[in-house]
Amino acid sequence: MNSEFEQSGEVSTPHRVLTGKHQVLVVVVGVCLSLFHLWSNTLGVLPELQRNAAHYAFILFLGYLLYPISARYASRTLILDYILAILALVVALYLVFFEDALHARNEVPNTADLIFAGIAILLLLEITRRTTGFFIPLLALVFLTYALFWGQYISGIWAFPGVSFPRLLYRMYFAPDGIFGTIATISSTFVALFVLFGAFLLRSGAGDFMIRLALALLGRTVGGPAKMAVFASGMLGSISGSAVANTVGSGSLTIPMMKRTGFSPTFSGAVEAAASTGGQLMPPIMGAGAFIMSQWTQIPYLTIVAVSFIPALIYFLSVIFFIHFRARKRGIAPLPASELPNIRDTIRDGWHFAIPIAVLVGTLIYGFTPTFAAATGTASIVVASWLNKNTRMNIRDIVDALALGAHNMITTGIILLCAGIIVGVVLMVGVGIKFSLLISAIAGSSVLITVVLIAVASLILGMGLPVTASYIVLAVLAAPALTNLGVSLIAAHLLIFWYSQDANVTPPVCLAAYSAAGIAGANPLRTGFESWRIAKGIYFIPLLFCYTPILFEGETWRVIETAIATLMGLLSFAAASEGFHMVSLGVLYRVLFLAAAVLMLWPLLICHAVGAAIFLVLMLVQKRVAT
Repeated sequence: MNSEFEQSGEVSTPHRVLTGKHQVLVVVVGVCLSLFHLWSNTLGVLPELQRNAAHYAFILFLGYLLYPISARYASRTLILDYILAILALVVALYLVFFEDALHARNEVPNTADLIFAGIAILLLLEITRRTTGFFIPLLALVFLTYALFWGQYISGIWAFPGVSFPRLLYRMYFAPDGIFGTIATISSTFVALFVLFGAFLLRSGAGDFMIRLALALLGRTVGGPAKMAVFASGMLGSISGSAVANTVGSGSLTIPMMKRTGFSPTFSGAVEAAASTGGQLMPPIMGAGAFIMSQWTQIPYLTIVAVSFIPALIYFLSVIFFIHFRARKRGIAPLPASELPNIRDTIRDGWHFAIPIAVLVGTLIYGFTPTFAAATGTASIVVASWLNKNTRMNIRDIVDALALGAHNMITTGIILLCAGIIVGVVLMVGVGIKFSLLISAIAGSSVLITVVLIAVASLILGMGLPVTASYIVLAVLAAPALTNLGVSLIAAHLLIFWYSQDANVTPPVCLAAYSAAGIAGANPLRTGFESWRIAKGIYFIPLLFCYTPILFEGETWRVIETAIATLMGLLSFAAASEGFHMVSLGVLYRVLFLAAAVLMLWPLLICHAVGAAIFLVLMLVQKRVAT
């Protein structure tokens, strides 16, 4: 066994690198996991509980082999981890084989049922600790113990009389709102298939093509390498489903290139972190949260993807505004033409990578389920790869892609399974209703105060929770508070989805920024604050969901007008923040640009008109000064 560790998944956690027969076993199980999910979501017919139990077994088996109890004792604890991995298989198989016996007893669990239920919970909590740290399992324990006993010692709205220990174990193990319930269904269907789609796309060479295409398109512009990072990270982030993974993957190329052209290490890392965070907001995949949103709200996935495109595009353009002004301010020249790939050659070599995306979107538009669309898209990747001899996938490449997909499912799958505990308790004890009442009591009828409270809660949760888990918790607890104030269901959930991403770029804990700082050789905290400044669109744009028709909840002309005003507002904000537009800005001009930004982001047409007038006047003045 190798002592080397790698980074993977939705969180930055080192995992054990196995060699020899141990590595072969992990690859074989990983391939079986991917094939099982492809089969069970297309041709196979399995009861939901059995499919989710198999998902639990595969995920935990691989998790225990790849994530040791601690990095220091990785080589000494492999035997223990094998025992725990096999035990995870046993508790899952018990659920499959003895479910009918439980039903025959009119849902009355016996001692064996409760023992296996307890083991299943403990195994899940421990593997969650290994893969994500202490925060999520501790949060799950807080909810479990609240339901068991300490809720009865609280007075007022949070009082809860408690449930018996056997009843709690039953709800977590057998009921549809526990470990193997709704969240596990999302994990074993939508998430698993789209993670596999992304793994095949990356293994086929699409990731390299996207970076070359971004460099060919934007390399000749001012600040081209940084703009290229935004373009590439937007495409790759949607596929990878992880801001941290995307930062480490694409950042290893883009950050050194940005530094070489004259950007500071801090700014280079911040740009990559901000861009990678936005990748989770970019259709057509948008990470695991979009599938959870679709399942809970019953809003078609295609609808969520369609209305998300304009806001995501605005976010990426807002990051580009900062890059452009910084490059002009520092006098950073475009890359030499000799260092850039030819656009025609790039498109000729990689045009076929558009086919799987077209198949994915086309099947969704035609009305097929997201899981069928993902499976069809995955198959089309293999077929499309054969159109170019340099990217042609053979049997080994397909096996590698299946193994990579399984590997990429582990941390996200574990997070979702453990989140099932939290959601199950929330539904059982009514915490969501109580939390919504608390927000309503504080905010009253103010949508703005409610949004601010949700933003603060997302930031606090994001310090310990990955973005998917943060979205799940907030969606359960806070979404009703917004919808009760008249905010549409899709606007409420998309706002929470956007705000759940902010912990990637907001100090004091911002994993994407810290990962980028490591590559850039920059101070982590300074990089975090810089990424927080650049990614301001992630805070401003969701407010529009509640106050404007930008999610196509009004006339089309209003959607277009809102999008244009928002772009102008964010452009003005970037100019005020950077202190540069066409020329360097003094204090007065920065204040005027900031005023224009506020007016154009304010959800009133008259404010947009006044803000646009100020912006145009400032542009004319700047142009005159520049000449």
